[in-house]
Amino acid sequence: MCNLYSNTTASEAMRQLFMVDASRDHLGNAQPRPGIHPKGTAPVVALNDDGNCELVEMSWGFRTPKVSKRTGKPIKPAAWNNARDDKLMKSGLWKASFLARRCLVPATSFNETKGQRPATDYWFALAGEGEDRPPFAIAGLWRRENEDLLEPEHPRRVHTMVTTEANDLVRPIHAKGRMPVILRPYDYETWLTGSHDEALALIKPFLAAEMRIVLQGVGVKSDGGAEGDA
Repeated sequence: MCNLYSNTTASEAMRQLFMVDASRDHLGNAQPRPGIHPKGTAPVVALNDDGNCELVEMSWGFRTPKVSKRTGKPIKPAAWNNARDDKLMKSGLWKASFLARRCLVPATSFNETKGQRPATDYWFALAGEGEDRPPFAIAGLWRRENEDLLEPEHPRRVHTMVTTEANDLVRPIHAKGRMPVILRPYDYETWLTGSHDEALALIKPFLAAEMRIVLQGVGVKSDGGAEGDA
């Protein structure tokens, strides 16, 4: 399960990577996001009504109502920020979005923790040449959320990221052996527009040899690009 990721890529670089025309970049003066948490906002690449890619702000996590076990009264809704690959066609929470509203979640690293009291944070990134944190895309889903489940400042659209079995680099860190689905650039269009069978075929662990741990330490809840131990 991924509960924290970063995206420090500049808007112009995201437009180039995801082939988004400047007229369809709705991020405004987007700032680097060294630590994106559930219910936080983040850039997402999705198709508009005309079938063109656009960059938009979404809030991380599909919301569902929640009530207090003690009082039975509504409390803050749950945010489902990960969609398991084996539940995409079975769960009512994910199926409609998987079939019709797939998206790309731009990222530069993601966080997993190991141990307890204290837990150690590990930040994973791609092992690119010449770039400290090469940008990449995580397979995602989105939907328009019920306003009653959102804070007033949150955008109506929410996103989640698809997870699969962890590779050999992530597995020793993640207790349940899961990791986000990282897509290769030549698969972006298929994820966004392909059939559900074509999209399912893209869901697999990213090669461990093409990734690295770039930052680790206790309480390291953001990744602004500096490498090493905290």
